[in-house]
Amino acid sequence: QVQLVESGGGLVQAGGSLILSCAASGSSFNINGIGWYRQAPGKQREVVATISSGGSIYYRDSVKGRFTISRDSAKNTVALQMNSLKPEDTAVYYCYAELTTMPYESWGQGTQVTVSS
Repeated sequence: QVQLVESGGGLVQAGGSLILSCAASGSSFNINGIGWYRQAPGKQREVVATISSGGSIYYRDSVKGRFTISRDSAKNTVALQMNSLKPEDTAVYYCYAELTTMPYESWGQGTQVTVSS
């Protein structure tokens, strides 16, 4: 199985920066796509940024130009550099991996990001 261990998160002021990291362990060879989702209280979980095994990157419109996702396949890690943070970025951020084998997905435990106005 694949396990995702996250680090980062915390309380920052609007306009500040933060970096989230996610390390995959176990059968990490089976990871296809990997990325970050977030969920605010009372809201649906939404994709933030993803990167495929081929290097294709996707960002949701609201974070384009502010967030940068990167992947180090050799180290089995993925990071999300978040700049110019806004209060609306406040949410629990989850690392997610799409797997090529059962159970076909893996989720991190989530880390809280709070941006004060």
